[in-house]
Amino acid sequence: MPFVFVAAIVVAIVGFIYSQIQARKRREGLVELAQRLNLNFSPDPDYGFAERFGFLKKLAQGDNRYAYNVLSGTYQNHDVLAFDYHYQVTTHDKNGSHTTNYRFSFFISQMPATFPDLTVRRENFFLKIAEVFGYQDIKFESAEFSKTFCVRSPDKKFAYDVCNAQMMEYLLANRDLSLEIENQALALAFDSCLAVEQIESNLQRLVEIRSRLPEYLFTNT
Repeated sequence: MPFVFVAAIVVAIVGFIYSQIQARKRREGLVELAQRLNLNFSPDPDYGFAERFGFLKKLAQGDNRYAYNVLSGTYQNHDVLAFDYHYQVTTHDKNGSHTTNYRFSFFISQMPATFPDLTVRRENFFLKIAEVFGYQDIKFESAEFSKTFCVRSPDKKFAYDVCNAQMMEYLLANRDLSLEIENQALALAFDSCLAVEQIESNLQRLVEIRSRLPEYLFTNT
């Protein structure tokens, strides 16, 4: 058996063992966090999340979608969910099929009112290209905010209500955040799985954003 082939097998086995060890450590850390914050914790894959929250764009991508490492319960008097999420994308070319797996952290505050779709994301090259083809984002009086974030919603008034002065100031101070609101969900999305040490601070940021939503939004819906 060629040495290179054997070496590849050894590397694959070592990589698998390492990933299993890291996954176990992550689960153990999340168990401790859940106990400290008085939240429920489930490590098991939950395919129901993709159906329950499939209206959220970040959770509607790809195939084989499921949440896992789910923290749920009440945090600072808000119903919250924090979880890792998985989906996969399969592409086909002349060399066959290729499947890429994506995993990231996601946070949801469940709200007592129903709202239209709104997304607030960092401006980037692809969003600028989409704008050229007619996907217009909403502009604000703050040139810095409009330059930094792409805001889209079918309800422009709702977008202005959400992105009020306090919200814009907070988001400009937390430029890594991607925000989505729809139906009864206020969500924060990330591009990778956050370290356990970052979970509580982002639950706090979720609550901070919720606190900046005007109360009249909840009484007028």
